[in-house]
Amino acid sequence: MTLPAQNLLAEEASPYLQQHSGNPVHWRAWSPAALAEARALDRPILLSVGYAACHWCHVMAHESFENDGVAAVMNRLFVNIKVDREERPDIDQIYMAALSSMGEQGGWPLTMFLTPDGKPFWGGTYFPREARYGRPGFIQVMEAVDKAWRDKRPSLNQSADGLTSHVEQRLAGGHAKTALDRATLENLASGIDGIIDRDLGGLRGAPKFPNAPFMQTLWLSWLRDGAASHRDAVLLSLEKMLAGGIYDHVGGGLSRYSTDAEWLVPHFEKMLYDNAQLIRQCNWAYAASGNDLFRVRIEQTVGWLLREMRVEGGAFAASLDADSDGEEGLFYTWDRDEIETVLGNESALFFKYFTLSAPHGWEGEPILHQTTAQQAQSVADRDRLVPLKERLLATRESRVKPGRDGKALTDWNGLVITALAEAGRSLDRPDWIEAAEIAFAHIANAGQDKRLPHSMLGARKLFPALSSDYAAMTNAAIALFEATGNSNYVDRARQFIEQLDHWHQDENKTGYYLTASDSTDVPIRIRGDVDEAIPSATGQIIEALVRLSSVTGDLDLLERAWTIAEHAAGRAAHQAHGQAGIVNACALALEPLKLVIVDSPVNPMLVPVANRNPDPRRVDIVVPIGTDANRPTLPGGILPPTDKPGAWLCTGQVCLPVVKEAEELERLLRR
Repeated sequence: MTLPAQNLLAEEASPYLQQHSGNPVHWRAWSPAALAEARALDRPILLSVGYAACHWCHVMAHESFENDGVAAVMNRLFVNIKVDREERPDIDQIYMAALSSMGEQGGWPLTMFLTPDGKPFWGGTYFPREARYGRPGFIQVMEAVDKAWRDKRPSLNQSADGLTSHVEQRLAGGHAKTALDRATLENLASGIDGIIDRDLGGLRGAPKFPNAPFMQTLWLSWLRDGAASHRDAVLLSLEKMLAGGIYDHVGGGLSRYSTDAEWLVPHFEKMLYDNAQLIRQCNWAYAASGNDLFRVRIEQTVGWLLREMRVEGGAFAASLDADSDGEEGLFYTWDRDEIETVLGNESALFFKYFTLSAPHGWEGEPILHQTTAQQAQSVADRDRLVPLKERLLATRESRVKPGRDGKALTDWNGLVITALAEAGRSLDRPDWIEAAEIAFAHIANAGQDKRLPHSMLGARKLFPALSSDYAAMTNAAIALFEATGNSNYVDRARQFIEQLDHWHQDENKTGYYLTASDSTDVPIRIRGDVDEAIPSATGQIIEALVRLSSVTGDLDLLERAWTIAEHAAGRAAHQAHGQAGIVNACALALEPLKLVIVDSPVNPMLVPVANRNPDPRRVDIVVPIGTDANRPTLPGGILPPTDKPGAWLCTGQVCLPVVKEAEELERLLRR
C-alpha cells in the first residue's frame, strides 16, 4: 500500500507535528501504514524526530522542510516520517541509541535514515541546508545516502542488521541480577561527586543541565550516609542555577539548560518536567537548609505553572517554546532602557537586586540574572521587589508570546502532581494540593477500558500509555494520599499497577517494557532503563512498587519490587551514570521508610512536623485519633493504638519505639 502523495500531519494530535503540516514535504506520522508504504515502494525512510519547543528543530524546519527544492528531493528519494519525541519516547530512544552507537553526539532534531523495515543505517542531528558549521548540506547528505542505497545496498542492510541487534541488546536485553547493597549506591554518588563543579554547581563544563537524577543521587547519599559534601553540592547547584539566566526572574520557572558553564545564557525553552523536579528538590533543600531562597523559588515556579501552563480540565501543558517572533529568547530578554521606561524612578531599586549581561557570542538582548549577594538580598527584601516584577511581567505579556505545546503528557503530569502535593504539604498550601487533585482527576478519568492515555490534546487522546505513565501516576496517587488522607488514591494506585502488570510486564516477571504488549509499530520493544532529563521508566516503576507496598503493607508487592530492582540493578551496573534513576530507586527498595502518625485532625501536633521535614525515601500515613477501621498495619501486622497521638518510624520491617512529642519527632526526622 502507499499513502497519498501529500503531507498527512494536519490531523495529528501533536502540536509539533501540526507545526509541520504546511511543509511541502510529504510527511507521515510514525505508523504501521507509513512503514508499509516504505516496504511497498522499496524506499529508505527519512526519520526526523523533534519536539515543539526545540530551537534547532525550528531552524532546520525553516531552512529545509519549508523549502520547495529540499522538499522535492525528500519526496523523490524517501518516505518521510515525522515523530514528536514527547509522544513517542520509545521511538526516539531506539534511534538515539543507534546514533550513539555510530559514535555520534545525540540531540534534536534527530535525523535518521532507515531501511524500509525500520532498521537504522546512518544519521545525524541538525543539518544546514547549505554546508556550514563544519556540517555537510542537507541535500548533499540525502543524495549521498541515496547513492549508497542504490550502489551498496547489501552492505547497508548488513550494517543496519548489526546496528539494530546492538541497540536491541543495549535497550531490551537482560543481564544477571545484582544483589542490592549500599556499595553500589555509594560508588555512584562518589562518581557523580567527582564531576561536580565546586564553584559554579552542576557538572563541570558546558552546556549545563539541571540533571535531576544526579542531584537526587547525591541527596540520597546525604540522607543515607550523612555525606555533607553531597548535600552541599546539591544546595550550591540549586543556588547557582536559581541566580542565573536559566531561571526566569520575572515570571518564574526554569529553562531546559544553559549554553555556558555559569548558568547565564539559557536555551530558553521551558519544559514541564524540569520545573516539576525543581519544585521537589527545592522543597527538600528548604527543609534541610532553612534558606528562604528555595521557598520563594517554589512559590514563583508554582505561580508560573498555574498561570501559564494549565490546559482545559486542569492538567498541565508540555512546554513553552524557546523562540517567539522567530527569535530565540526574545520574549524573556530586556535592555536597560526598556526596564527604566517601565519602572521609572524605581529602576535603580530594581538594579540593586538584578544584573543585565550580554556575554560574548550571545546575539540577543541582555539576560537578567543575579550575583550571589543580589540573590541573598532579593530574598530578604522580597516584598519590595514583588510590585516591580509585576509591572515588568505585565509589560512582557504584551509581547509576542512563545508557542505553547498544549498537549498533556501523562507521565510529566504525574511528576508535577507529585511535586505540587509534596510542596503543598510542606509549605501549608492547600490550594496547590487542590490543583494537583484537579490535574490527577483529569488524567485518570481520561482512560478507556481502565487504560491511561499517554498524551491528550483537547478531546484527542493518544493510546496506549507507556509504562512510565502508570509509574508516574502511581507515585502521584500516593503523594496525594499522603497529602489528603483519601484512601481512594491508594485504590487508584493499585489499579495503575494492575494495568502496568497486564500490558508491560516481561515474560519472566523480572521487569517491564516501555511500550505495551499490543503496540504493533515498534521495531524493538525496549525496557525504558535509560534516564533522560527525568528518571527512567524503570526507576519510576521501582519507586512506585516500593511506595505502594509501604502504604498497603503488602509484603508480596515489596518482594516483587525487590526482584524488579535486582534485575534492573544488574542492567544498570554496565552504565550506572546513564541509569542513575534505577540506582536511586534501588536505594528506596533497600531501605524503605514508613511513618505512621496518629494525630488530631483539628489541631494536629505531629503532622506539621512530618510535613516540614520531607524525605524522598519516606511514605507518611496519617490516622485521625479514635479511628477504628482502615488503620494501616505496622510491620508484623500490628495495629497502632489510636487513643492518643503517636508516631512510628519504620525502616523495612523494623519500627522504632513510638514518639509522642513534636520535639522528639523533629529530632528523629532530622537526625
